[in-house]
This record gives sequence, structure tokens and C-alpha cells, in this order.
Amino acid sequence: MAPPSGNVSRPGRALAGLAALIVVLLLAIVGGNIGSPGQWGKDFKVHLGLDLTSGTTVALRATAPKGVSTAQFASDMTTAKNIMANRVNGAGFTEAQVQQQGSDIINVAVPGAGSQRVVNLVGTTAQLLFRQVVLEAPNTGATTPITTPVPTPSASGSPSATPSSSASPTASPSASASAKKGALGSGAASGAGAKEMASRSHGLTAAHAKASATPSASGSATPSASASASPSATSGSGLSTVAGASGDASLVSASVKAQFNKLNCADKNWKTQVGYTAQQYNNPKVQTVSCGSQGGIRYKYVLDKAHVLGKDIKSASATQSTTTVDWQTNLNFDSAGGAAFGSITEQMFSKYGVNSVQDQLAVVLDGSVISNPVIQGAITGGSAQITGSFTQAQATNLANVLNYGALPLTFTKESVQSISPSLGSNQLRAGLIAGAIGLLLVVLYCLLYYRGLALVAVSSLIIAAALVFEAVILLGKYQGFALQLSGVAGLIVAIGITADSFVVFFERLRDEVREGRTLRTAVERGWKRARRTVLVSDTVSFLAAALLWYFSLGEVKGFAFTLGLTTVIDVVVVFLFTKPMVTLLARTKFFGQGHRFSGLDPARLGARAPWRSSRTTRVPARTPAKEA
Repeated sequence: MAPPSGNVSRPGRALAGLAALIVVLLLAIVGGNIGSPGQWGKDFKVHLGLDLTSGTTVALRATAPKGVSTAQFASDMTTAKNIMANRVNGAGFTEAQVQQQGSDIINVAVPGAGSQRVVNLVGTTAQLLFRQVVLEAPNTGATTPITTPVPTPSASGSPSATPSSSASPTASPSASASAKKGALGSGAASGAGAKEMASRSHGLTAAHAKASATPSASGSATPSASASASPSATSGSGLSTVAGASGDASLVSASVKAQFNKLNCADKNWKTQVGYTAQQYNNPKVQTVSCGSQGGIRYKYVLDKAHVLGKDIKSASATQSTTTVDWQTNLNFDSAGGAAFGSITEQMFSKYGVNSVQDQLAVVLDGSVISNPVIQGAITGGSAQITGSFTQAQATNLANVLNYGALPLTFTKESVQSISPSLGSNQLRAGLIAGAIGLLLVVLYCLLYYRGLALVAVSSLIIAAALVFEAVILLGKYQGFALQLSGVAGLIVAIGITADSFVVFFERLRDEVREGRTLRTAVERGWKRARRTVLVSDTVSFLAAALLWYFSLGEVKGFAFTLGLTTVIDVVVVFLFTKPMVTLLARTKFFGQGHRFSGLDPARLGARAPWRSSRTTRVPARTPAKEA
């Protein structure tokens, strides 16, 4: 009988295909570092989840607004989940997980150091608003009475010709960069206004403009107003330094003044302190008070109505300046947002100029001032850039706030859990020990029961482990997959799945030997009977893993994913390695003649007609009797 076609009679092709698969996966892992072996250590790195390293998990519960339908609430939850995922991924945490649990809870898991910062960013729930600064004062922790100032028309907006003797070398750029030319965050203002405006380091300009932040050659601050200038020298715009506050109190309502007097930004619950609710500080149609930080100093503000909303931003990104080592944040508005932004910046710059507190346009998220750059000119092109002494992380974080600032729902933190590096390493060590123990038990069982065939079994486990290792690295490198403790459990279970496949094949093979067939014939017939069982078994395991992954949440998904991945790899190993290797071994003397340590000894297996000891006896052919 002719042997079945396919890789059954050509084991070399199957083994060559397996070798080619392993090489392709290796090349995909190494990528562009193929000629730099020194960089391979970074490429062959398994991305671990926070339960095996360190990090933070937070559960956020959404509050359904009154009158919102169930369908709309479900849609808002999906939108919120996507925004949170974009925020986390935008911050560079590609291994983070954002998953919805039930109808109103979103779980966020962020591995690695600094994850709490990203979790805080995810938890912010308010609308993103652009508000003009009306009043500003350093936070003193005490009530500051504010009165409406009387403008003095004698003040001049130009700097003094004489440098201030007390000016800091880094207090302001060169005086040659005038306000109309967009010098970053400084300029001459009178009294306390000059002192505070000299500390500005962020400017808002059109995207095509190049803001100058170059200090004078002497390294000292050139012509600027003295910090000790008289408070009576106020600009014609109504800049006031009365009672330590800068701005125009005449534009502030009495109720907002009272809130400003009461406000203490040193209190982390300052919003509750002044009686604010989310609906109040997120209302773009009213003035509000707010808090922010500049250079490590807390400031309190009165902010005007918002004329530009976060939803008007089309995109935001962080790039490094072409002229300095600092980073900047770039903004692009949609058509409506660009028109509104151009209108408000033109009005602010033409009326106040960079010497005024009121030339600041605050970026407000969740009622807090994230950034308050100084307007450097009318920005009418729909694109702008916020420049200054930004680090890459600061510029990126600001871009994330601008890109993903608004959440459609209000969330409260249900729970926050942090995993320490020591706990994560202990759990990883425990998982590896458990896997090693399971693998050792399988190898010992194969050696005792299958003897020589244990060589094929152990080799199959090694090949399967190599493929799983490569697959996990590739998924982590290109898809952000992070191996969690539950995933390690799935890999341990996979040892049993792989062992089950070659056990099925080996038992079918031994059955054929018991029936008295030679080993070569037994291999082909046994494989034909075993492969259907192997495929059915692996199909059931894969379907179970797929359904578990689809319907489960959190760590269970990690277990289901690795279980499904290893099941697919098991099919590849059995068809491309286990069966072809047994076919080759059947052609050797040790296995082909049924050595007693091969695991295929017909006498030990109780074969009907032991082919190992049988000899072929020639029977003479019968010839017709000679005729007498």
C-alpha cells in the first residue's frame, strides 16, 4: 500500500517550513537591528503587565446625567473609554489597558513608574475651556480685598530706558523684542504687574511665527521696569495692582470678587471651599475663579467667559523648537474654532498687549488652569503654538490635555490599587517556578513511560516554548501586549495541551505496533487516526479560549489570550515537528527495530506477532510433479 501523500512521506519539507517560520519571527523581532547584535538584548524583551512589574489600577464609575437615555449613556461610555485610552497611549504608556466593566465602570491599568500621573489625567472629567485672565494674584492663603481701580491715563506701556538694577539675568528676554514682535512671556509692566509678567515663560503665537526667547549677550535682563515701580503707574487698559492683585477688577462681578477674596489655592478642595460644583466651573457662559501653578508658585485667578471650547480643537502635538532646546505644543482648530480663536486673540492683543495680565489666555481643565500663555499677536490662521520653557514631558502632557480634554460623563474613583516593584517581581518569580515545576513533571513522566519517545516529546515542548516566546515578544513590540500573571497561568496550562497532543499520537502509534505492524507502517496509520483527535481537541480548546476572551474582563482576558495563542502553536508544532520527527526516527535502527528502550518494544507492548524478533522465512515455490 502506497503511503499517504503530503508531509507524511516528506518530513524534511515540514521541518524546513518550521525552521523558516522560526527564522522569520526572529527577523521580525530584530527588525532594523539585524546588523547590531549589541542591541538584540533590548529587542528580546517580554513586556510585562503591572502585576508582574509595578503600576497602578483605578476603577472609575460614571454618573448618568438626568434625562439621558440608556442608549445614549452606553454611547457616552464608549466615547469616554476611547478618550481615556487615547490619553494613556498619548502619554507613551502603550502597555496600559482601558476596559469597560458592566454598564458604568471603566477600569484603567497602567504599568511602570509614573503611572499615577496618567491615572490622574484619565480621571479628569471636565470640559476643556479657553478663558481670558481678568484678575491674578499670588496665593497668600488669606482673603485679599479687591476694589475697583481708578485708571491713571498718564502711564506708558513702553519700558524704561534704564535697566533695573534688581533685575534677574533670566527674568526677561531682551528688550529689543517688543510686545508686537512676540517676545516670550515678558515685557515692561508697572508695579506688581511688571514683577509678575516678568516671570512668564509661556507664549501663544501663530504657528508660523518664531518667538524669540534669546537673552541679551551680557546675560543680564536689559531694559525692563523696576519691580519697585509705583503702584499708581498703571496702563490705560485698567491694569491694577491694588491689594496685590493684577488685572481689571472693574470687569468682575461682585459675587465673583467675593469668591476671589475667599479663595485659598493651598487648600486642595478649593472648589468646594468657594462653593463650586462641576456645573458651575464648567459653564462657559459665566466668569469663574480658578487656581494654577507657575514656577512652583500657586496663583489664583478670575477667568472670563469662555469663547473657545476644547471641542473646537482639531489636533494638538508636541514638537521640539527649531531654534532652542525647548519643546512646544502645536494647536490646530476646526473652522469655527479657528474663527473664534482668531477673534478673541486679536481683541486681547490689540487692547492689552503682552504687558498686561489680561493678555493671558488660560487653558482650563476641570476648573483648574493647566497653562496660561501670553498672547503674542492676533492668531487668525486656525493654527497656533504654545512656546516656552517646556520639557518634552510637559509639552506632551499639555498636548494630551488639548487633544483629549473633554469627557462626556462625570466619573468618580471607586478604587485605586498600586503594585510595588517588589510584589511584582515576587509574583513573576512564583509564576516561573510553577511553570518550571509543571514542565519538569511532564518531562519525567515522558521519560518513565515513553522512554526513547521522550526525546520527541521534550523537543516538541522546547519548540513550542520558543514559538510562544517569539510570539509574545512580537505582540508586545508591535501591538502593545503585556504579559500578566493570568497570562503566565495560561502558558502553564499550555504545557498540558501540548503534552496531550503527542500523547494522543504516541498511543495511536503504540496501538498499531500492538497489532503487529512494522513501525513505518504504524507511524502512518497511527498519525492518520490521531490527527483528527488532535484537531478536534485543539479546536475545542481554542473556541473555549475565544469565548472566554470575548465575554470576560480584566485579567481573565490575559489567561484566555495566552491559552488561545498556545493552542494555535500546538497545532503548528504537532504537524510540522512531532509527526515529521517520528517519521524520521522510524527509519533508524534504534526505533525501527523496536529497541527495548525506544518505547516501541513490541514484546513489552504485547504485540500479537512481535515484528522486532520475527524473521522472514522463504517458502519454496511449489512445482508441478514430474510426469512419470
